[in-house]
Amino acid sequence: MDRTPAALYLEDVANQFRVYKRLADRALEQVRDEDLFVALDPESNSLAVLIQHMAGNLISRWTDFLTTDGEKPDRDRDSELVVKEGATRSSLLERWEEGWSRLFEALAGLTEEDLTRTVLIRAEPHSVIRAIDRQLTHQAYHTGQIVFLAKHLASDRWQSLSIPRGKTREFNAEMFSKGGAK
Repeated sequence: MDRTPAALYLEDVANQFRVYKRLADRALEQVRDEDLFVALDPESNSLAVLIQHMAGNLISRWTDFLTTDGEKPDRDRDSELVVKEGATRSSLLERWEEGWSRLFEALAGLTEEDLTRTVLIRAEPHSVIRAIDRQLTHQAYHTGQIVFLAKHLASDRWQSLSIPRGKTREFNAEMFSKGGAK
């Protein structure tokens, strides 16, 4: 049976979020605990701040996604942008996982019909599709920052998250041979 565009969208967007989460997770695995708290300059975010902010945003947006404003009254966004006293890798990643879990649970509960509903983010109406796309863009933006900063901090210990430099032809040959390309 053919799937509808709405069903394909819901499946694809969940997969795209998983890609960004995995990229960030793999980048974070490559840095030392103390590197989580390094900012390149006073106006830059550390990995810890990025984790706190992304998690706080996910928790706020995806808790009761269809029924409450995505900016919850108890969210303190400004505090996410300062490393919490006593923060550790463990505490940061616990909150990180909570945020992602809220997102994936909410996405899994959405139906095709929900895509045409309206939700609020800071009192601004969004179609569910627009709210999802807004979150996907937010996650992609900050995931890129995490990867960049982690790569910088890991330096010569860095292991590529994609095709390593100088390996594109080899990678393409393998991919095309698997796909049966002629």
